[in-house]
Amino acid sequence: VQLQASGGGLVQPGGSLRLSCDASGLSLVPNYLGWFRQAPGKEREGVSCISSSDGSAHYRDSVKGRFTISRDNAKNTVYLQMNGLKPEDTAVYYCATAYGVIADNCLFDTWGQGTLVTVSS
Repeated sequence: VQLQASGGGLVQPGGSLRLSCDASGLSLVPNYLGWFRQAPGKEREGVSCISSSDGSAHYRDSVKGRFTISRDNAKNTVYLQMNGLKPEDTAVYYCATAYGVIADNCLFDTWGQGTLVTVSS
């Protein structure tokens, strides 16, 4: 497995979770690493990605100010700190590589297994 996501779970609205993505299985350094999500019955949507070169981060509008992406290059790991979670954040979250960004939209191309995040009281 090249991208291994973990950290999902059940959390109450307003709560926090931190997702981790182990990217040590990648043979090449991707332009970006990040996350997209897919809720039941809905289309996939990009959440966030971070540049491998300069650390610049990009977020979809609905998570700005609540989610923070970060990376640990020494561990080849990317994190997504999610605060102020809402029921509409419920989805399977996938760690993914991206080749570029257009207007804060990360262009994902490969991904691993996801981790389920459920926000419910």
